[in-house]
Amino acid sequence: MTNPVLVELVRGNMVESAHRGAAVVCDAAGTLRAAWGAVTRPVYPRSAYKALQALALVETGAAAAAGVTDEELALACASHSGEPMHTSRVAAWLSRIGCTEPDLACGPHLPYHEKSAHDLIRAGEKPCRLHNNCSGKHTGFLTLARHLGAPVAGYEQPAHPVQAHVRAAIAEMCGVAPDAMPVGIDGCAAPNYAIPLSGLALGMARLANPAGLAPARAAAAERLVSAWKAHPVLVSGTGRACADLISAARGRTVVKTGAEAVFMAALPEQGLGIALKIDDGGTRAAETVMAQLLVLLGEADPDDPRIARHRNPPLRNWRGDVVGERRITAALGVLGALD
Repeated sequence: MTNPVLVELVRGNMVESAHRGAAVVCDAAGTLRAAWGAVTRPVYPRSAYKALQALALVETGAAAAAGVTDEELALACASHSGEPMHTSRVAAWLSRIGCTEPDLACGPHLPYHEKSAHDLIRAGEKPCRLHNNCSGKHTGFLTLARHLGAPVAGYEQPAHPVQAHVRAAIAEMCGVAPDAMPVGIDGCAAPNYAIPLSGLALGMARLANPAGLAPARAAAAERLVSAWKAHPVLVSGTGRACADLISAARGRTVVKTGAEAVFMAALPEQGLGIALKIDDGGTRAAETVMAQLLVLLGEADPDDPRIARHRNPPLRNWRGDVVGERRITAALGVLGALD
């Protein structure tokens, strides 16, 4: 099926661009509460997976054995901006488990945070693997490798024991057979498994309401969500959409973006999970849809500036004049869509 247009960019009186996509709201029993578009179509969740990729770190006892803090668990779930508050914590965590920056399999890139990138360049320094937005996730993988007594080298390979634990957790949480998840390699060199968008929403709902999980996994889910709520800026960065949306939800909801315009949320008080994907990979549209879904579900105030700047932001030219807007279409405009 053709996915509906969910977001439009308007300049003057004309729609200049349109973003099609799919979105789904699910509970922990697998019941779809709302759906827009082709929600059973497989997607690569990319970094929207990170909390599920971190489950094994906690449920195996690796995090407790290594003294992993809630701040570090937030970083394990993060696509961080490479600010000093991120890189210094990852470096300290690596040192504590007897690893160093070259042990990280993710490649280097400039910090997403503009000032941090400029500071690095002014200092005549090159970015290292600590600056990679996934360095916290990878440090979690290394911590699990140490705990399992597995080799550190190659921990990112699909056949490594670390990734076997990760794949099993994802499959079980999302209700998909492990051998039915095509594997792709993410930008950070770790495996990423394609699943139906509805399966991602189910996994998020089970994070939000872990009552039906085995005790060790339920405790791991609760601890990860708690750390995620408590440290939204570590999960993303200064001025980023994830930090804005988590903060605006007043500790009720956690969200996580992924590359190519995937976005997810876990709503513990309602026991719901959300997953969405914009067809053209436009992150701006994914942020708008997620902000709107949080409003529709009563998790956020549409007038909160942290919501409004993503849900219905003005389009400005370089002089600062308002020349248009980014807006939700009628497909996402009413609560009736959730019936």
